[in-house]
Amino acid sequence: MEICAQSFILYYKSRLFDLMEDKLEKRIANWITIIADCLDVTHAVYYKPQQDNNNRNCFEHSFSKQPFDFPKCISTNTLQAIFIESDYVGHDILSMHPQLSIFNSAFHLKYNEIEKGYLFLHANEDKLSEFVSPNVNSFIYESGKTIQIIEKQSDILNEEGRYKELFRVTEKFHSSMDVDIVLNEIIKALKKVFPYFTYNLLLSNDSKHDKTLPIKEFQLDHIDGAVMDSYVSGEIRIEKICTENHTILYAPLCGKQGVYGVLEVATSASFVFQNSEVEFIRLLANTGGSAFENAKLYEQSQTLIRDLQLINDTSHRLNSSTSLDETVQFLKSQIKKSFNTDDIGFVLLKDTEFTILNGSNSVFLSEVGKKCVEFIAENIRVKKEALLYSNIQNQLADETIPFSSLMVVPMIESDSLKGFCIVSHSIPYYFTFDMFKLFQSLIHHSTLAITNSMLREELERMVITDQLTQLFAKGFLNDEIKQSMEKDEEGTFILLDIDNFKKVNDTFGHQTGDEILVQVANIIQQNIRSSDIGARWGGEELAIYLPGASLKTGSQVAHRLVEAVYKNTKPKITVSCGVSYWNKKRSSGKPF
Repeated sequence: MEICAQSFILYYKSRLFDLMEDKLEKRIANWITIIADCLDVTHAVYYKPQQDNNNRNCFEHSFSKQPFDFPKCISTNTLQAIFIESDYVGHDILSMHPQLSIFNSAFHLKYNEIEKGYLFLHANEDKLSEFVSPNVNSFIYESGKTIQIIEKQSDILNEEGRYKELFRVTEKFHSSMDVDIVLNEIIKALKKVFPYFTYNLLLSNDSKHDKTLPIKEFQLDHIDGAVMDSYVSGEIRIEKICTENHTILYAPLCGKQGVYGVLEVATSASFVFQNSEVEFIRLLANTGGSAFENAKLYEQSQTLIRDLQLINDTSHRLNSSTSLDETVQFLKSQIKKSFNTDDIGFVLLKDTEFTILNGSNSVFLSEVGKKCVEFIAENIRVKKEALLYSNIQNQLADETIPFSSLMVVPMIESDSLKGFCIVSHSIPYYFTFDMFKLFQSLIHHSTLAITNSMLREELERMVITDQLTQLFAKGFLNDEIKQSMEKDEEGTFILLDIDNFKKVNDTFGHQTGDEILVQVANIIQQNIRSSDIGARWGGEELAIYLPGASLKTGSQVAHRLVEAVYKNTKPKITVSCGVSYWNKKRSSGKPF
């Protein structure tokens, strides 16, 4: 087509108008093709402002007409030096830069004084002189305008894409009640829309989350500046950290009931967030915050149901338990299952003393464990309230304690402090506040069952125990002998009588007589096995049954008791013993 200098710009504009029918992603390439057709271009490169976060002081090539050796990125300083006097330069200027000497023309593209990039060409010299030189300002203007239109349409499509993504994420939020899924979708959407940014979720440590999520612990007593301002105000805040070459946007995760954390979006210090970008992040954070709140409330409701079920099952089972050991073991298993720890202790308090119940873990029976229990007992006696230690080692710095986190709940029945239950873990800050509340409820609902088991055992002990001597009662002894004769091969019975006991009462008084009975009972307990049974037979007569013991063994025990009583009573007394023996074949007996 024959064209002249006056009609070149009209022809160029008409060709540019046809670009609007092309697909958006091909428009830059087709624009270069139009220029190449008009000016017989063999090499062409368009440089646009850098779009990522690494270096905003560089212009990166967006499109080249064909593969050839050219710089992929040109610094702002170099471009400013080339175009210091004009927005259009020729080969004489470009030849001064060896890396650009392949080109014979370059244009600084602008539109309404807004920079749009740089176009470098190797074109037909005659056509440059004939068509471009007389119309250089119009050429630059129309080219810049074309880039502006392409960018605007690209921005519109990008914004449309962002809101489509927001709509997709919102649908995903409404279909899920899982906190980690909500958080993953927030990060996934940001990475899709802004792939060059980096992200973190600033959340409190009251929950355990997916370890692949970029979560930072959010502790209110260690956070200040823009992030705290965003959290407190519920508004987006942006700050530049020059020392780290970062610009950071903080978007609060807001729900109807409060702020649950802060979304941290980081980019380079020179980056400026556009209003549309800020608005998208704000909407995403708000939508995500509401979904996070709903998921948290759902999780809390499910946790509450499980907790109530646990307490109900525990209370029902404990109320049917018959022994203290059985009660303690079941409660221990429930605590272990609920809090994932093996360090569980049950401590009874009486006056200034404490007793660690059977079934408690050995860590509390060690020397350092007892020191810790003593420290806690002092606090419980004073405060009479539950205690949560995030790191008990801070309170007992002089001791090497094998655990750090500690939960302690007092066992109070009828306003009386009976003792406390203690749970520990080696990891500091292991127990959350929700775990602490559950532990309190569990112990409060279990205290009555523990107290009843203790009372039941005390009552049973009183029924089978002689009040004065604390030996077993005669009825219990008789029952044990009957059972032994059914299951054992042999056994020996010793009947011990205090000599002249009436004279002791007459001489020293009945109180001394009672003291003598107690002394003799204590001597018996010290000289028999744990499997043997010492009992008060009646009056001043005491009895011992040795299940599975031979007559010889019984005789030795009787001799030992006679000697021990004479040596260790005050006033000094003597006793007489009779020994009776049985086995499956025969029975016999003799006095001592």
